Amino acid sequence: MPVLFNSSFGLRLTPKQVVDEVVRFMLAEPNRRYKVIIGSDSEKFSDDSADFVTAIVVHRVGNGGRYFWRHASFEKFYTLRDRILKEVMLSLEVAQEVFNQFAACQAPRFDFEIHVDIGENGATKPMIQEVVGMIRAHNFEVRTKPDSYAASKVADRHV
Repeated sequence: MPVLFNSSFGLRLTPKQVVDEVVRFMLAEPNRRYKVIIGSDSEKFSDDSADFVTAIVVHRVGNGGRYFWRHASFEKFYTLRDRILKEVMLSLEVAQEVFNQFAACQAPRFDFEIHVDIGENGATKPMIQEVVGMIRAHNFEVRTKPDSYAASKVADRHV
């Protein structure tokens, strides 16, 4: 059974259905500039389990957007580094699946990015080069804080 994404309308959608909705959103105003962004965030609990949320955001630059998210729980995350790496891996998995879906349809031109919830301030600073390198090795653009709103604002909202 595929992992389903939630929409703001309360629908549960497959990744292909999400891409269909994103394309429909872009085709409503095809002359606009669009970004499709993947971002994940997590929250660790006292028993060392963690909840993860991965968001797919379509941003109509200068004029709003839509987003979809999915939730997953995993056990035994002892370090922040392990959790951040899991966030990155979840984002990469979704990005590859969604990107392949876009390749099979007639979507308007768009920029594609992965947002990670790390930045120059705080405990995640030593991980920036490693995480950025992982994402660029998969040929995706990457954004970190303060520019990583898909992870630090959208996904964070549902953790």
